[in-house]
Amino acid sequence: MTAALVLMTPAAFGQVPASTEQARILTGYANVHETPSSGSALLVLVSEGTVLPIIGRRGEWVQVRLSPQLRETGMVMRWYEGRQDIIRRSVPITIGDEDSGWMHDSTVEISATDTP
Repeated sequence: MTAALVLMTPAAFGQVPASTEQARILTGYANVHETPSSGSALLVLVSEGTVLPIIGRRGEWVQVRLSPQLRETGMVMRWYEGRQDIIRRSVPITIGDEDSGWMHDSTVEISATDTP
């Protein structure tokens, strides 16, 4: 019975749970990184005032959902059209069209989302 309930969760159907927090960019531009590290690849620079849904946290880092609209409003650093398989440091990885990225919490103001 428990296994059946686990299988019926939204994640099981490929749905992402609604975000309850959002991040508003406080600086002129804020970096969105591939992983929660300032040394990781930059995906996009997001302009001041932009609001992004938070979908995860790790220490001082917040994971934000990225949208295709950021291609028009942000300064794209590494967003490719379509996914690409590459080898990095002898490890095969897939990059491109990321749907999320990581921002340091010092560059954003975190608040609850406005839900009806």
